[in-house]
Amino acid sequence: MNQVTSTGGAVIRILIVGGGCAGLTAAARLQQGLRAELRSGAVQITVVENRPYLTYQPLLAEVAAGSIDPRHVVVPLRRALPGCRVLTARIARIDHARRLAWIVPETGPEIELSYEQLVLAAGSVSRTQPIPGLAEHGLGFGTVGEAVGLRNHILEQLDIASSTRDPELRQAALTFVFVGGGYAGVGALAELEDMARYALRGYPNIQPNDLRWVLVESGDRILAEADPVLAGHTLVHLRERGVDVRLSTTLESAQGRVTALSDGSRFAARTLVWTAGVRPAPLLGATDLPLDEGGRVRCLPTLRVAGPDGGPLADAWAAGDCAAVPDPGADGALCAPNAQHALGQAELLADNLIAALGAGGPAGAAGSDRAERAYRPERLCSSASLGLGRGVAHTRRRSLTGRRAWLLHRARTLRALPSPDRRVRILADWILAGLFTREVVSLGSLEHPRAEFEAAVDSVEG
Repeated sequence: MNQVTSTGGAVIRILIVGGGCAGLTAAARLQQGLRAELRSGAVQITVVENRPYLTYQPLLAEVAAGSIDPRHVVVPLRRALPGCRVLTARIARIDHARRLAWIVPETGPEIELSYEQLVLAAGSVSRTQPIPGLAEHGLGFGTVGEAVGLRNHILEQLDIASSTRDPELRQAALTFVFVGGGYAGVGALAELEDMARYALRGYPNIQPNDLRWVLVESGDRILAEADPVLAGHTLVHLRERGVDVRLSTTLESAQGRVTALSDGSRFAARTLVWTAGVRPAPLLGATDLPLDEGGRVRCLPTLRVAGPDGGPLADAWAAGDCAAVPDPGADGALCAPNAQHALGQAELLADNLIAALGAGGPAGAAGSDRAERAYRPERLCSSASLGLGRGVAHTRRRSLTGRRAWLLHRARTLRALPSPDRRVRILADWILAGLFTREVVSLGSLEHPRAEFEAAVDSVEG
């Protein structure tokens, strides 16, 4: 087994697990605060992520709708973190008691990696359920590939409905079901419904009323994490657009592309999108760190991992979706797993870690008057885009709807993107989208780029 070791005993090795919003933000802030130590070699920061880039998920809905170039919502980690060592690999397990982690690269054997400080920012994965037919027919919505694939799929359904003479096939092709009424599900449905309605200009034999959009939510309201007033405005807006919103309803089966819901309804649908929440990364179960009932790492308000006795666990920190961080403004509840909390926690984690190391020096160094602070999030002002020129937003004073809310949501989203380069590119995309018509062409062949070549080879061999 290979072993990665430090070049000297005085080197403080910081291991950051995960390169998402929390991991990238923490690494960038540590890189800035420990610039002198990194240059001298006293500190080494290693980021391990199985993809060489961050995917900014709040903008995936606009990628699916064709408003943004897919490349512009990904941030290359090596470009954003020139002072860190970035390893494109997967963490297999962590033994924090021995300060060891085992990583699995794309090829080759496991590598044993030692460290002095651990930062867990492993994020979350889709929370799926063993529903018949979901694995065969369901579509996810958590990556750029899934967003582009969903866009292509919906446009292909319009092609099918336009060319078929089978009324049942036509109706199934024009029925789109989204399971999960959180920000991801509501945003994706609203943006894609807006795109599909625009695309119908090229399909004279399909009318807007022929499209059926169904949103299935197991709770008693959509956008459960948002302000109730904003959630109410969103519900009214979607229903005014003809979206069939089913509250307190669950998906029971999707076998044979037939959607069966808990309210007893059954109908054929060739599009089933699963956005029903997230769960902590499975990696957490392969560590010796304390987890809560939901599978997240128990944390103190300072973002240190909580030990078995309730005190801080030495040299371990966590932030983002994988961390169970107390929310002082929510009567003892935990912070919700969303991008806003992940960014705020990551910044504070980096500041507290620098303070614990002695204001950028080795642990225990003299001269540091900075104390670790508790995470006290500002009141989250939620907002959502519901298509071009339409949105809902909540400020400290009131709720907004329409174009003003849409512009405010875009400004907030752009400000939170952890890359100045990507902010400029996305702003340019928005400006160009306002000057020219929307692109609604399907590029489904991009999902299987070798298909045509393989068919040509098969025909020759045949």
